[in-house]
Amino acid sequence: MKYNFDEIIERRGTGSGKWETYDKDVIPLWVADMDFAVAKEVQDDLLKRVEHGVFGYSAHTLPELLDTICIRTQKLYNWKIYPEQIIFFPGLGSALNACCRAFGNPGNEVLVQPPIYFPFMDAIRNQNKSVNHAPLIRDDTTEYIEYEIDYAKLDESIDTNTKLFLLSNPHNPVGKMYNKDQLTKLATIAESNDLVICSDEIHCELILDNKIHCPTASISDEIAARCVTLMAPSKTFNLAGLSCGYAIIQNPDLMLQVREASAGIIPGVNVMGYTAALSAFQHGNIWLQQLLEYLQENRDYVLQYIDKHMPNIRSTRPEATYLMWLDCSQINIPDANPQAFFLKNARVAFSDGAMFGPGGDGFIRLNLACPKSVLETALNRMHNAINKL
Repeated sequence: MKYNFDEIIERRGTGSGKWETYDKDVIPLWVADMDFAVAKEVQDDLLKRVEHGVFGYSAHTLPELLDTICIRTQKLYNWKIYPEQIIFFPGLGSALNACCRAFGNPGNEVLVQPPIYFPFMDAIRNQNKSVNHAPLIRDDTTEYIEYEIDYAKLDESIDTNTKLFLLSNPHNPVGKMYNKDQLTKLATIAESNDLVICSDEIHCELILDNKIHCPTASISDEIAARCVTLMAPSKTFNLAGLSCGYAIIQNPDLMLQVREASAGIIPGVNVMGYTAALSAFQHGNIWLQQLLEYLQENRDYVLQYIDKHMPNIRSTRPEATYLMWLDCSQINIPDANPQAFFLKNARVAFSDGAMFGPGGDGFIRLNLACPKSVLETALNRMHNAINKL
């Protein structure tokens, strides 16, 4: 089946946070969900579940989904996991909070690599912990902005008060994929400082240019023993509103700590989320392959447009995710706030780079997971707004 990602689907009036936060004349390219219909097979399976007509509590074990996750993980990453090593969450935001609650005591530090997905900082503060920033190092010597790790400074930033490392792999917002050598170095630092690693890998199947994702915990048994891996079908298959995510925890002691931190406050997966996740993993691969091709085309179009029409903006070239990280600091924007400028003058909504911590000022995050015609209109609006300065 050939999917039509050029189709414009009206999302206003459906309770969409992405489309109903701003006025009707604003193009929303901010929050990370996609403007594409899910795979037909997923829609059909959801309709069958609705037609059943009974929506009682879901089971705690969900054996078919557990087995499907284990099979998929083995196939994609050659990583052997077992059903008892998986715990479900209604979303990875709740999983991040559970990890921040589980590991360490109030007042302890949690290590992050900014600019970073801002709910990391929210989860840390929600659980009365402190944020320890070990910023990525920006490299401007290449055609596009790249980010590297200063391993020595990262190691130096850790002290006995640091208990947890929140890792974004692939990295949101810069779109960086970590390779095995990089992850091994990070894990070695974590091991030498006795840190638990919470590796948020929600974008693990949104890998561009036919590259292959490396799960942090898949590298060795020693790394797996201190690792909590967070995954979900929500970003990959556009199912965020159906609330189904999971953590893979191969160390029984860490699993117990996460379960205890979650008990009584984090609900299980709802029946529709279970149905959608199972269907997507079992039947969504053709849709996903076509999606990745479309996302690559959109990414390349944005880069070409910026190079031709807005050369004062510099961008990353994401290896993964459908998010682009744009440096607008060389444009003479009032108050140096590109998010507010483009919202007011171009009527396009982006995520504000400042929200992503140190290194985010002057940036916006652009979501390119929309029909190309929408992207074209948004970029033209940006260009026109800049020309009026």
